[in-house]
Amino acid sequence: MSWPGSASASRKWGLPFEYACKLAQLKEAEQKASDPSLWEESARAQEFMKELGALREELRPLQELEARLEEIEVLLELAREDPSDGEEALREAGAGLKETARLLDKLELETLFSGKYDFNNAIVSIHPGAGGLESQDWAEMLLRMYTRWAERKGWEVELVDLLPGDEAGIKSATFVVRGHGAYGYLQAEKGVHRLIRISPFDTARRRHTSFASVDVIPEIEEEEFVINPDDLRIDTFRSSGAGGQHVNKTDSAVRITHIPTGVVVTCQNNRSQHSNRQQAMRILRARLAEIQRREQAAQISALRGVQKEIAWGSQIRTYVFHPFTLVKDHRTGMESGQVEAVMDGELDSFIEAFLRWQVRQRAESDNALEQKTGHAQNNLRASKK
Repeated sequence: MSWPGSASASRKWGLPFEYACKLAQLKEAEQKASDPSLWEESARAQEFMKELGALREELRPLQELEARLEEIEVLLELAREDPSDGEEALREAGAGLKETARLLDKLELETLFSGKYDFNNAIVSIHPGAGGLESQDWAEMLLRMYTRWAERKGWEVELVDLLPGDEAGIKSATFVVRGHGAYGYLQAEKGVHRLIRISPFDTARRRHTSFASVDVIPEIEEEEFVINPDDLRIDTFRSSGAGGQHVNKTDSAVRITHIPTGVVVTCQNNRSQHSNRQQAMRILRARLAEIQRREQAAQISALRGVQKEIAWGSQIRTYVFHPFTLVKDHRTGMESGQVEAVMDGELDSFIEAFLRWQVRQRAESDNALEQKTGHAQNNLRASKK
């Protein structure tokens, strides 16, 4: 039997009976959770409760949608039965319909998720490009943009590592966004972001172009990717960032180097060295798993003959503050003249456009592979004749 949150569980919503099946699965799992014998094995019980939480989170949007529809139905019935209160009831029903439409749009968007880890938390790293102070300031602006976007969704943002700039901005930042589908959404942001503006640091008020790179990887579970402890070099040092006297006077920061690959992860945001070490291991695990996935993707792309993945270093979006205001995504063609709103976290239209574009790209790539395979088979038949 497949329990909630298992790899075999479907992440997409299809026919109505699937919803009913999952509700029945949730009821069965909740009954099992109340069985005292479950807790005889602590590790097994914790894993089960984690899977139960994943199923509850998966069902929550549909349950909320169902509850709103029932509420709207009651309001409409009230408006028919009592004309004196009908106008107010209709206004409430109208507001409920708008919220229902928003929830439906969100559910529709999540049907575009196709990756194994799309519903996982996301680990985001931001690095300024060449340009010193200008690019460091731009990197900090991006950090604020993503933080505001996540906060709008009610998601948790944990800053893992932050290296401030010498005068302003940041030299690097790594943070974790925790929310249902965080990686599925934020994968749209992977790549190089370009800024064009009148520099606030240039006394001559000249226009500057700055770059910053954003990398996004999914957070994965420990059991999904095992790291050999002998492959690690772990160093501790004093935190260089904010955090109070305790952080700056103790070796609480942790740097872990994966010797075979040379991947280095630093975490210094927590006061506890143990907490920093745990967080650094989570990020290292995610980065090594991402390297493995990219190697596999490169092999598949070689078969297709066309590289469709958004590669590190590619310019994906431009933000223009002067001489006009415009944000343009170079992959999808999506544009917005409300650059200040975008920088304040209004990214959903760009992310939605990317997800739909990605589906089209994948379909085109699959068709190309199918045609290439068909040609090869035809040539093989011809040679045998």
